[in-house]
Amino acid sequence: MRPLRACLGAAAAVTLAAAGTTALVASNASGATTALSNQWYAAAPYLMPLDNNPPNAATIMDATGLKAFQLAFVLAPNGGGCSPTWGGTAAVSSDTAVQSVVNTIRAKGGDVSVSIGGYGGTKLGQTCADAASTAAAYQQVITKYGLHAIDFDLEEPEYENTAAIKNEIGAAKILQQNNPGLYVSVTTAGTADGTGWFGKQMLLEAKSQGFTPNNFSIMPFDGGFSGAAAQTSALTNFNSILQSTFGWDQATAYAHEGFSGMNGRSDTGEYFTQADFQTVLDYATSHHMDRFTFWSLNRDRQCTPADNNGTTSGTCSSVAQSDWDFAKYSVKFAGVTPPTTTPTPTPTPTPTPTSCKTAWSSTAVYTAGNEVSYNSHNWKAKWWTQNEVPGASEWGPWQDEGAC
Repeated sequence: MRPLRACLGAAAAVTLAAAGTTALVASNASGATTALSNQWYAAAPYLMPLDNNPPNAATIMDATGLKAFQLAFVLAPNGGGCSPTWGGTAAVSSDTAVQSVVNTIRAKGGDVSVSIGGYGGTKLGQTCADAASTAAAYQQVITKYGLHAIDFDLEEPEYENTAAIKNEIGAAKILQQNNPGLYVSVTTAGTADGTGWFGKQMLLEAKSQGFTPNNFSIMPFDGGFSGAAAQTSALTNFNSILQSTFGWDQATAYAHEGFSGMNGRSDTGEYFTQADFQTVLDYATSHHMDRFTFWSLNRDRQCTPADNNGTTSGTCSSVAQSDWDFAKYSVKFAGVTPPTTTPTPTPTPTPTPTSCKTAWSSTAVYTAGNEVSYNSHNWKAKWWTQNEVPGASEWGPWQDEGAC
């Protein structure tokens, strides 16, 4: 993640608004928790629990239906060593602040993944002696929080260090083997061509070690991108890279591909609006991609003023929005309809009736553009959907085309 995503620093000792006061879920620290479906971990947006004015996770869950959070970032200690810390300053072994956030989320039926690495700070792959010791450090995190998912955020400057990337990929493979069912994502920089030279070298390292995560995700922003069209083009190009690197066909490559966006104004002044997120979401679902996430929930609220005076913030988006607008796209990717913010019913349209399309079926799979009839109306699918009743919610996957 980019500069605004790597500034835990001394703030790791703050008392979190998101922590709340909830009872521990059963055996949480020992790992005896119920896993969510992989689709939820694939949809988990990033949350800095110790900095950037962390929002209350329970509030976001109530407002959006979100269940999974990607907590960031685990790093090596600022003074060096091979033990995991939050942001280089707060030792995982003695942590209670992040644990409290985890407890709050799990008490409401959700779960977390933990992201390691990011743009700033020293990474464990750089300081640990080899893949085994790197994996042992990360295993402490998995055991401490009872994780079912983990994210390797491999980017500058670490991914320019061949030995460090060898340690990180080797550690990811060891963790995958030693923790059956662990959801593993690998996130790296995006370019117009998909990913750059170092990203391609990381993929080749994974191939050489025989390591296949649930997905390789790119971050198509901070690289001269202009809206969703540039992002979907990069995703298409990255798919070709995955095919050529691993010998996969197109569908297999998409099934191992992910998107990690930045909501609102990026570090370099690009803008990504709610409409851009919807376009990329449609692309991800129609191509059956494995992951759709973004940086970050700390930024998923409007600045004051709304454009933040033309600067990028770690605590707001710099675009006009309601709180948690972007989180709702993650919820949609997970296959759930976000709750409506207002209970105002949608007026019933009264156009001249036309012939009805084939009746909607709860067992059929529909993709963008498919048409069905239901309750004497025709409906068009806005994205991939199954067993979501047409008209059940204004946030649903179906567009009302009028009476039939």
